[in-house]
Amino acid sequence: MVNPNRGAVGFSSTEFEEEYERPSKSEAKRQSNALQKLGETLVEAPRDRVKRVPMPEDVLEAILMCQTITNHEGRRRQMQFVGKKMRTLDEEEVAVIQKAIDSWKGASKSETAAMHALERRREKLLADDNALTTLLSENPELDVQHLRTLIRNARKEQAENKPPKAYREIFQILKQLDADKRKAAGMDEEETGDEADDE
Repeated sequence: MVNPNRGAVGFSSTEFEEEYERPSKSEAKRQSNALQKLGETLVEAPRDRVKRVPMPEDVLEAILMCQTITNHEGRRRQMQFVGKKMRTLDEEEVAVIQKAIDSWKGASKSETAAMHALERRREKLLADDNALTTLLSENPELDVQHLRTLIRNARKEQAENKPPKAYREIFQILKQLDADKRKAAGMDEEETGDEADDE
């Protein structure tokens, strides 16, 4: 930041910044902790996701290195180093990283919502025969006989408290249908994540 008082009598720019721009000790500690936490979130995230987050090369290297360390003490030390590197970032860089992490949360939220929708649809198939008719009209390529057998078996599993084999298979079929629909709509997982980021 350009110092408006640079060259003013009696002030060197560093004195001025220290006097007026230095955050209080507790504020500095809060900022430091927040950056450390941000670093930890990145270390715990999947490697390929982290590589796509815009950040300086040295910070990325420290994070990727930390992910490979299994020794507890070594990892703890590297984690401190990650925190130190995070503190070298300016506000804009931190904001970009935070935005990327927030977009992951949005993506996983929408994934969870999609899973719940599939679970509800499965319950409907077991409870209401008309739900199967609706499903088949939307997806005529489905094997009617196979689905009817699965639904019958799933109901039996529930009634007799048996392992939910057919129940799970129905879910997998619904999940596959959903994935095919997304693909057909040009929405693979990557794009879904990007869209959540844009909203």
